[in-house]
Amino acid sequence: MNDAGAQRNAEPATLAEPAPACNELAVEEISREQLLSDFRAVRAATERLAAGLTAEDQNIQSMAGASPVKWHRAHTTWFFETFVLKPYDPAWREIDPTWAYLFNSYYNGVGEQYPRPQRGLISRPDVEEVGRYRSVVDQAIMELIERAPGKRWIELAAIVRLGLNHEQQHQELIATDLKHGFSFNPLHPAWTDLPPAARQPAAELRWIGYEERIAEIGAVDDGRYCFDNELPRHREVVEAFEIASRPVTCGEFIAFIEDGGYRNVDLWLSDGWAWMQETGTRAPLYWQQGDDGRWWQYTLGGLRPVDEQETLAHVSFYEAFAYAQWAGGRLPTEAEWEIAAESANGNGPFAEDERFHPAAVTGTPTGSPAAMFGNVWEWTASSYAPYPGFEAPPGAVGEYNGKFMANQMVLRGGSCATPRGHIRATYRNFFYPPDRWQFSGIRLARRA
Repeated sequence: MNDAGAQRNAEPATLAEPAPACNELAVEEISREQLLSDFRAVRAATERLAAGLTAEDQNIQSMAGASPVKWHRAHTTWFFETFVLKPYDPAWREIDPTWAYLFNSYYNGVGEQYPRPQRGLISRPDVEEVGRYRSVVDQAIMELIERAPGKRWIELAAIVRLGLNHEQQHQELIATDLKHGFSFNPLHPAWTDLPPAARQPAAELRWIGYEERIAEIGAVDDGRYCFDNELPRHREVVEAFEIASRPVTCGEFIAFIEDGGYRNVDLWLSDGWAWMQETGTRAPLYWQQGDDGRWWQYTLGGLRPVDEQETLAHVSFYEAFAYAQWAGGRLPTEAEWEIAAESANGNGPFAEDERFHPAAVTGTPTGSPAAMFGNVWEWTASSYAPYPGFEAPPGAVGEYNGKFMANQMVLRGGSCATPRGHIRATYRNFFYPPDRWQFSGIRLARRA
């Protein structure tokens, strides 16, 4: 096996520095100039991600949980049209009323939705028409920001800022959904440059201890940006624990495979074992083994050998749990993770680094955990549930997070496809236990 089949079909993806500075401000402190600057940057970043893709590339949908690039571009535009222009601009008229059905994701409060598993069948409007849709809505939003009455400014700024953070989430999904779609092509198409191999070995794994405490967890509700599921800030009793100085590497996971990790029923949750038997999973997503026993993996830069020094990605919660059992540890709770993140260092890569693939965590270990932000999302042992006192906002926007608080697990930290300014210590991502197409990895914890 070799990577000669990797074909460049697009220019390398690029993402400017769209980190919304308005996230760091209380909503009443956001100026029109700042919001305009952030709006232009985020919207332009999405278009740069799609710029090198053909119409065929943009309409791939490889599974029900992934969406075509074109749909992401249209949906994020529909969000601004529906939640900003319609309620705040009396002169606005919809571009096409039928698109509200095509590009609504799950907001039942504003209408029905086209079936999610069939989004790849939406050949019309085509990519050019979606591009025009984005341009018209962009111009209208920018004019609205410039002339909105002061009495409605705080309300408008808050919903635009939500829309920007929502679009950054879809920028990450563009990368992960496209990778999943491209992975089925035996030509191993490339969207970025081939990620270079690690120049240094991964840092030694050490354990960093934290004393028992009553910790304050969650975001501070002070007007700076956070999603509603990060609130309210509350106290949790946390026993003494230790957390790994870095996430698990590909080489460490290969050792798990070679030791029969996928065959040892004692390591697995019952649901995880059933999932593995049903799917035939025996390695992380995008990995394949050559006739000589060597492991290869598909990256957004094409096919290349698995680099044992790199951080592991594309494993399910079930695999993360089994590996932790095998390694003599466990997954951290999200409260433990958040405590450790307060002193984290050595972060990245992020989307702006244009690698779109996890990197090795190298260097000499310190007394603080490394690479807790960026690189890979880290599975926690915490189920996705509301914090004590959580209340979803009223109206359709209240459907953003709250209604998904069942049967999913929390991940923390962001990934190599997350915009740098989008992530923070309190950010709660969530996916179902079998999900693997995100850049999801493992950081171990254990009792002190």
